[in-house]
Amino acid sequence: MYGRTGAWVAGLAALLVGVATASAATGPVAVPPARVAAVVLSTLPWFVTDAPAAHRTIVLQVRLPRVALGAVVGFALAAAGTVMQGFFRNPMADPSIVGVSSGAAVGAVAVIVTGATLPFGLGLPAAAFAGALLAAFAVYLIASERGRTPVATLLLAGVAVQTLLGAVVSFALVNAGEGIREAVFWLMGHLHDSTWGKVRLVTLVAVPCVLLLLPFARDLNALLLGEADAQAVGVEVERTRRLLLATASVATAAAVAVAGVIGFVGLVVPHVMRLLVGPDHRILLPTSAVAGAVFLVAADTVARVGAAELPVGIVTAAVGAPFFLYLLRTREVRTA
Repeated sequence: MYGRTGAWVAGLAALLVGVATASAATGPVAVPPARVAAVVLSTLPWFVTDAPAAHRTIVLQVRLPRVALGAVVGFALAAAGTVMQGFFRNPMADPSIVGVSSGAAVGAVAVIVTGATLPFGLGLPAAAFAGALLAAFAVYLIASERGRTPVATLLLAGVAVQTLLGAVVSFALVNAGEGIREAVFWLMGHLHDSTWGKVRLVTLVAVPCVLLLLPFARDLNALLLGEADAQAVGVEVERTRRLLLATASVATAAAVAVAGVIGFVGLVVPHVMRLLVGPDHRILLPTSAVAGAVFLVAADTVARVGAAELPVGIVTAAVGAPFFLYLLRTREVRTA
């Protein structure tokens, strides 16, 4: 099993390197892929390149931060989507199912519309992150009863809170005035203002969350069998559910806070990988995470090659929805 997992992860990681190199080479100023590789290697003290200074600036300061941010965001969203689909025993679940994206949207739109300045120099990402966590926490509190959190109740609470927060966002947009363009652009999902600071920020939060989820792959497999069977094999169901829900929500919140609402990554990628590698989360979780990074970097490359740059959320939806429908029509949906 570990050999198969390693082979899949290595293959996807190699694909990610290729897609990232192609993405960094693509733009109004074309940079040959070989030169992109040379510029990246030039950051090492022992490697010297004769690449023009303009190419070094374009690759290292403009394109690579965007590629890196897309990779980390896709990594987090796909991993969280895999966990949510296992948690709810439903391949149609996605990371926003407990209101994380809607809560982030409320926080971000509130800052954009009001022009509020947060203390300690914190900006829109901090407001979005806080809104996401508050929404997820509210859904959990609403669904919990006597120390238990029934999955069906959690799902319904998530839908209700998403609907309510969607109404709040709509009301804010109606009264947004000049800020409506910025708010709508954020809601569509974007990577256009990527910086190394944002990459470090989301990496420090999202990547440890995903690494924390990996040891629980076996527990996710057990949860697919049902609560009674999971308890019979030694899984502390309620404790495991809380930890999985909290960790996946934090990873999603970090991704959404810096990139806006990007749909279909956490829904389509885990489903596609399930069809390829099977439902065993020991293989599915790490491969879906890396595949999510590949998918979002590729989608963002497509989003910025046209005459006018598109929000990456439009591309993920335009590519993901038809492909997902095709899979549903041609392949059997399996949860276990």
